[in-house]
Amino acid sequence: MKRLILAGFAALAVATAAVSAQAADMPRRHTMPTKAPAYSPPYSWTGFYVGINGGGAWGRSDWSNAIGSAGADLSGGLIGGTIGYNYQMGQAVFGLEGDLDWSNLRGSVSSAVCPTGSCETRNSWLGTARGRIGYAFGRFLPYVTGGAAFGDIKATPAGLGSTTTTKTGWTLGGGAEFAIAGPWSAKVEYLYVDLGKGSCDVGAGCIAGTDVNLTSNVVRAGLNYRF
Repeated sequence: MKRLILAGFAALAVATAAVSAQAADMPRRHTMPTKAPAYSPPYSWTGFYVGINGGGAWGRSDWSNAIGSAGADLSGGLIGGTIGYNYQMGQAVFGLEGDLDWSNLRGSVSSAVCPTGSCETRNSWLGTARGRIGYAFGRFLPYVTGGAAFGDIKATPAGLGSTTTTKTGWTLGGGAEFAIAGPWSAKVEYLYVDLGKGSCDVGAGCIAGTDVNLTSNVVRAGLNYRF
């Protein structure tokens, strides 16, 4: 009986050793590799774009001649289109931008400078050609801008004719642009515009030598599409 029991324990020990050896020889299961997160390249402002813009403006127009001078306060809205190009180097962004807007900037003044006692100044279109320099914080781009401004100055003595002068002046300002989704970006900007000095002719009913200048402050928003 003792021999039978000892023989059983011996057989169990041999079987256990054999199973352990087989388990040791089996290949180990490898840990599944962790999937790397998708690479997202930094946002680039480089490229051409087109867009629309619109906003409001306020300013001043001074009438002057041999009698004296008087100023008219101006206000109105504007809306138009934009085209431009940016080139990004590191975080610095350099660009060129042009726009052309319909404008309803106007105002009047009552003074002896005007032959009928009242004069109106009006600007019906405004364009700019500017450089832009910005510093990109990813999708956020604050910038300064400046260049040439183009527009008309329409001078009208009340009840008489009018003189329209097309002028080239200058503009300076700044703004901020934000990439909102895909190729779309939105901006808001301020521009100070000086169109210089126009005139009101004698043929329009003005006193000889009447000069009419125009300066304005433009605040507008825009939506751009990048290519």
